Amino acid sequence: MPFQCLRMMTIAGVVAAMVAVCPASAQPVPAAPKLDTILYGASYYNEYVPAPIRSERLKKDVAMMKAAGFTVVRMGESSWGRWEPADGQFDYGWMDEVVAAFGKAGIKVIMGTPTYSIPVWMYARHPDMLARPLNGGDTGYGMRQNMNIDDANYRRYAERIIVNLATHYKNNPTVIGWQVDNETSAYGSSNASVHAEFVDWLRAKYKTTAALNEAWLLNYWGQQVDTWDNFPTRDFANSTSYKLEWQRFQQWRATRFVGWQADLVRRNARADQFIIQNNASFSRAEVNAYEMAKPLNVASNDIYFNWQDEYDGRHQTLQGNMARSAKQRNYFVAETTGQAQGWDATKQVPPYDGQMYQDVFANIGNGANAHLYWHWASLNAGQEIYWKGVLGHDFEPNRAYAEVSRVGNDLKRIGSKLVDLKKDNAVAVLYSTDSYNALTFMPIDKWSKPLPPSFHTDAYRRTFERVHAALYRAHVETDIVFADAPDFSKYKLLIVPALYVADDALLGKISDYVKGGGHVLMTFKSGEANENFVVRWQTAPGPLRAAAGFRYQETSTLLKPLKLKGDPFGVGDKNEVDTIAEFLHLETAEALAWYDHPFFGKYPAVTRNSYGKGTLLYQGTELTDDLQLAVVRAELKRIGLYGPDQDLPEKVQVKHATSKAGKKLHFYYNYSTAPVSVTYAYKPATELLGGAKVATGQAIELQPWGVAILEE
Repeated sequence: MPFQCLRMMTIAGVVAAMVAVCPASAQPVPAAPKLDTILYGASYYNEYVPAPIRSERLKKDVAMMKAAGFTVVRMGESSWGRWEPADGQFDYGWMDEVVAAFGKAGIKVIMGTPTYSIPVWMYARHPDMLARPLNGGDTGYGMRQNMNIDDANYRRYAERIIVNLATHYKNNPTVIGWQVDNETSAYGSSNASVHAEFVDWLRAKYKTTAALNEAWLLNYWGQQVDTWDNFPTRDFANSTSYKLEWQRFQQWRATRFVGWQADLVRRNARADQFIIQNNASFSRAEVNAYEMAKPLNVASNDIYFNWQDEYDGRHQTLQGNMARSAKQRNYFVAETTGQAQGWDATKQVPPYDGQMYQDVFANIGNGANAHLYWHWASLNAGQEIYWKGVLGHDFEPNRAYAEVSRVGNDLKRIGSKLVDLKKDNAVAVLYSTDSYNALTFMPIDKWSKPLPPSFHTDAYRRTFERVHAALYRAHVETDIVFADAPDFSKYKLLIVPALYVADDALLGKISDYVKGGGHVLMTFKSGEANENFVVRWQTAPGPLRAAAGFRYQETSTLLKPLKLKGDPFGVGDKNEVDTIAEFLHLETAEALAWYDHPFFGKYPAVTRNSYGKGTLLYQGTELTDDLQLAVVRAELKRIGLYGPDQDLPEKVQVKHATSKAGKKLHFYYNYSTAPVSVTYAYKPATELLGGAKVATGQAIELQPWGVAILEE
């Protein structure tokens, strides 16, 4: 949805001023930073090191990072209490020493604004600064990200520290960029001031309570709002429309906060210092990461996962695709797994040999311009003791450091060939934060049933990740598109998972894409509710009916899995569907699969319709992973997107890009514990890591967790 311009109070010193805070999309697109090579490094916190060894560790750490080929560190975002130990008393000396040491070693710095963890003196003075959770409840000091980001006092203090830091490091050549805040959201604030602004938000959008009542159908249970002054709080709201709009509002607050910080830094920092925000995940329901990236120079993501047998590159690729697609250019991995992760020690899963090396080049092949570990050295105290960094608790060189060093020194040789890669993908997946939230508020599979460990409990994310995983397993590189894309015409295939909430314009855009020659693969629940989370009163699938070629009026929860008649996609015992069955009645569509059941068997499970110059394939039920893969493969073959990549072994992945020099690059990755041989299918090339010449049709030998980078 478009974000309206609202006004909010900020305070600079003792002068209060009303400033307009406009949507990020209304601002000029900030330029991408000019980089000569891949930024490679880690988050570094000398202030976290035990005091007896802090000074000597700085010297040793810098030397070890330089030897490992590090080019950048990220610092400062977690230490507001160190920067400002008392109200208005600033201490830069401790960090100046660290910045100077890295500068001398030729390692650059991304500095963070420390606004996500307030100092204790601030809380003691302003306890009402903390975020009030829905339904009230206890709040207190001790956890980070516990404040109302729009509290006037918080904003006053935040503005002061941001301006001071940006000004202090403005002319320091070692500081090349800024990270604003850290993994930002609105933290669920429901303070009275937040509710008041939400009412202003609604007034700006709907103008009158009468219009809101009609849009949200608040006649239900007689809950019509008579005046804006009487608008109820979110605490006990049962209106689905209310819940969705509140979530949008909270997303907008977080986006506005990041934009506010970016503007402050931009006005006070050096012109060539880029600005990022490390999003905790581009598929979080509580933020609109796509909008949040707009005021930033680079979309940046934190990508966490487990190593060993759970590591297959799928999650990194999904999150990288989302970050790259947010600004349609290269992205940063601002944080990623070092040795292991966890807020406790119940699942410490350090990597197999080769996995840390491979993962860096997998992110680069996906379009990453930066790869930073969280973090350099494992913490000796605190909640994240066992969120292990590159070094362990003893700070000594180890197995991880050896592998990280091998990456860094290889990047010294070839990093300039890998920065600013361009991707040109023919397939996209549509992502809808609104549908994610709506299917969380109104779940379709909350009833008790056993779920495989890989399943998410919410239907939207499970469906979204399942279709993306099918493309990944089929070796198809993928972009992510969002609702406000002007059109989808650059893609040959558009995947639309569970688009439950959508306005008529978006559904019309999908229909027009099909009519103009595009191909869509769409899943259940798409088109059911409008932008207000009101189920459409037209026969389903509403505005999609002509393009889909069917209608339906009934849906059934599947109390147990069903087979498809005759195993139409050839998957054997994986020929199974689950969760939901929409009772599709064919109009112009053809059936590709029917349920094998005495009642459900009269309804098709999978259909395809020709509409204009294109087609729409629809899945009226939830498919198993292997069945979904088979459907995707069949569709790729049908529309001419099946090539040599699709015949690679499943444990091998391939990515393609064009370098700044205009050369084609082909990245091959072996995600397995056994060596594998694959046939190189492209023009004669040089393997950049080893230097060997490779001919078309030649076999490439990939070691366990190996990687090969071919430059034509």
